Amino acid sequence: MTADLFAEDPGAARQPLGRHACLLRGFALGAVDELLTALATVQQASPLRHMVTPGGFTMSVATTNCGPLGWISDRRGYRYTAIDPAHGRAWPAMPESFMTLAREAAAAAGFDGFEPDACLINQYVPGARLSLHQDRDEADFGAPIVSVSLGMSATFQFGGLARTDPVTKVSLHHGDAVVWGGEDRLRFHGVMPLRGAPHPHPQLADRRINLTFRKAG
Repeated sequence: MTADLFAEDPGAARQPLGRHACLLRGFALGAVDELLTALATVQQASPLRHMVTPGGFTMSVATTNCGPLGWISDRRGYRYTAIDPAHGRAWPAMPESFMTLAREAAAAAGFDGFEPDACLINQYVPGARLSLHQDRDEADFGAPIVSVSLGMSATFQFGGLARTDPVTKVSLHHGDAVVWGGEDRLRFHGVMPLRGAPHPHPQLADRRINLTFRKAG
């Protein structure tokens, strides 16, 4: 069972997804160039890579991190670390443009005082997907999650507190931000296989970049 939220009010800048969850249409558009410049610096220090799940499967999404903590996956499990295992050094510092965007998006959704200490960077290419999951590796579920989309459009799945609950499908476009916390913090979510037209931005033509900000420690 699914519902197409975006069909209800495609022109709204702020679209509710739940009592404490919303979609902020185009929220990051004014910061795109600054974000991409900062992203290139982060990726130079800690390149994107395809991590392995505890079950031994290689993720279709390529990932890296910035901030004091970074999310990783390997045969030992899912967790946060202060060190990038690819080279044994600390993750790159979170760029100020990233931090400002995360704070402002959270505040626009009703979560003042958000101070993320982790930004997971996911790169999707056509066919890449992220299965339904909960974000449960953080030490405290009191802070919201802020997710920012850049590049190709994608279909975001936003479910309930059980994997079998109904799922809402939301079309996410370049510059959109989704924020969820409070009673919605542990809702299942994922991204359907990426498909569709390339994005006109030359640095994002055949990919989607997702920045996910969390308070992990």
